[in-house]
Amino acid sequence: MSLGLVGRKVGMTRVFTEDGDTVPVTVVDVSNNRVTQIKTPETDGYTAVQVAYGERRPGRVNRAAAGHFAKAGVVAGKTLKEFRVNADQLASLKVGGAVGADIFKVGQKVDVSGTSHGKGFAGVIKRHHFSSNRASHGNSVSHNKPGSIGQNQDPGRVFPGKRMAGHMGADHSTVQNLEIIRIDMERQLLLIRGALPGSRGGGVTVRPTARAARTVAAPKPAAKPAQAKPSAAKPAETKPAAKAAK
Repeated sequence: MSLGLVGRKVGMTRVFTEDGDTVPVTVVDVSNNRVTQIKTPETDGYTAVQVAYGERRPGRVNRAAAGHFAKAGVVAGKTLKEFRVNADQLASLKVGGAVGADIFKVGQKVDVSGTSHGKGFAGVIKRHHFSSNRASHGNSVSHNKPGSIGQNQDPGRVFPGKRMAGHMGADHSTVQNLEIIRIDMERQLLLIRGALPGSRGGGVTVRPTARAARTVAAPKPAAKPAQAKPSAAKPAETKPAAKAAK
């Protein structure tokens, strides 16, 4: 339950650290995020903030959406996204106000969601990483086939969920626990380490990570080798001297 931003994937580049190392980053444009609605427990039963991103021509917006944007006093947007937030965060927000990249900081971990690349109709080898069949010795036109998909006469059907050929990609995808390397406040750009889902120009949603920070336990000191305890030698028992014969 934290506020995020809606943006556009600009592309990938790299930045250099002070040590001269190169870091691959994805540039995300999060400019002109504006609040279109604030939901409270009194009116909606929960606390949330609705954010609009992008711009659309008035003729491309239906009357219901046009009235919604006009009520908030903002320009019609291409994307509407709702973020569940705490009641404390609502105090600093107002309808029609802007939300900028300053809600994030360098080094913060974020989760980025978007629509993955669409790859069309794909076979089982590309879609599910199956192995191909043998390439010779009797194999005829079945090199990249899935093989047997059914059973014997009983039950005599293919179970639902069988991994087969079909549409691949164009799914909602989220990459978790990514690090913000740099923030350009002037142009409202986020430089995030690594690759993000989707193609250049696609819409993405950036929010603080939902994964709890993992605490690395300190290594335990190595056990000292056991030292042999000195054995307490018992004093030799002295036999009484034999009595002299009379």
